[in-house]
Amino acid sequence: MATITPDQYQTIHDLLVKVALAAGDMVTTAKPQNITAKNNSADLVTATDKAVEDYVIGQLKSQYPTFEFLGEETYKPGMQLTSAPTFICDPIDGTTNFIHGFPYMCISLALTVDKLPVVGVVYNPYTTNLYTAIKGQGSFVETRAGHFAGQKIQLPRGGALPLKALNGSLCAVEWGSDRSGVNFDIKSALYTKLAASTEQGGKMVHSLRSLGSAALNLCGVASGEMDLYWEGGCWAWDVAAGWLILEEAGGKMYSGNAGEEVAVDCRRYLAIRGAGEGSQVTQEELRNEFWGCLTGPMNYSS
Repeated sequence: MATITPDQYQTIHDLLVKVALAAGDMVTTAKPQNITAKNNSADLVTATDKAVEDYVIGQLKSQYPTFEFLGEETYKPGMQLTSAPTFICDPIDGTTNFIHGFPYMCISLALTVDKLPVVGVVYNPYTTNLYTAIKGQGSFVETRAGHFAGQKIQLPRGGALPLKALNGSLCAVEWGSDRSGVNFDIKSALYTKLAASTEQGGKMVHSLRSLGSAALNLCGVASGEMDLYWEGGCWAWDVAAGWLILEEAGGKMYSGNAGEEVAVDCRRYLAIRGAGEGSQVTQEELRNEFWGCLTGPMNYSS
C-alpha cells in the first residue's frame, strides 16, 4: 500500500489547487452538452463532468500513480473508500446548477488517509472563491478575481460568532435526487418541523437554504455564513474536501442520523459551525436539538 507523511501534504495541496483552477477553466468555457439522467430526471450528468474527472485523474495519477482514486463519474457499485491514500474527486458538485446557469457549483478535491481527509480544495470557478485546508493548519478562502483578488482569509471570516439554538439559526438543507420513499418522507417532515412556527410545533429557524452543492454548503458553514447543514444521500466525493475545511475552521461533522457515528462515506451528515464566545448553546447541544426533530433514521446504501 502507498504511504504518505504529513510533510507531503503541502505539495499535494499545491497540486490540487493547480488542478482545480485548470478544471474551473474547463467548466467556465464549456456549455452543458450531452446531458443524461442517471437514475431519474433530477440526477444528471454532462459531458463536462466526465471530461473534468478524466483530466483530474490524469493529472493526479501522473504524480501519484500508487494512490487510490474515488470519483463520482468513475465510481462503480461496490467501490469502497479504504485506509490507503486516496484522491477523492467531484468534478462538478452542483451539476444541475451548471446546466441551468446558476453559479453555485464547484470542483471538489480531497486526499484522505485512513479514511479521513487531510487535504481539501473546493473551487467555484464562477465566483472564483477558492477554499483550502491542510490537516492541522487551518482553512482559508481566497478570491481569485475582483476587488479582493489575492487576499487569503482564514475561516471563519471575522472569527466564530456566538452559536444559537435552532430558532436563531440559518440552516442549509438539500432535497437530493431521490424524491420518494422513507428517506424522502423523513426529509419532508424535518423541513416542515424546522420551518414551522412554534405555535404549530415547529422550530421556526431563521430560514432554510437549498442551493445545490454539498461542498459549497460545507464551506458556507465553515465560513460562518450558515449555522448548520444537514444532508442525506450525498457521497464521499460531495463532502470529503468540505469536511476538512469545516473542521479546520472549528466546525464539527456529525451523523445525519441521531446517535450514529459519522464517516466520510456514511452518506448522512450534519455539519455545525464553530461556536464563538458568548454562545447560547454548544455544538453538541445544537446537534441534539436538531436530532430531536428527526422522525426516524435515514437508510442510504453505499
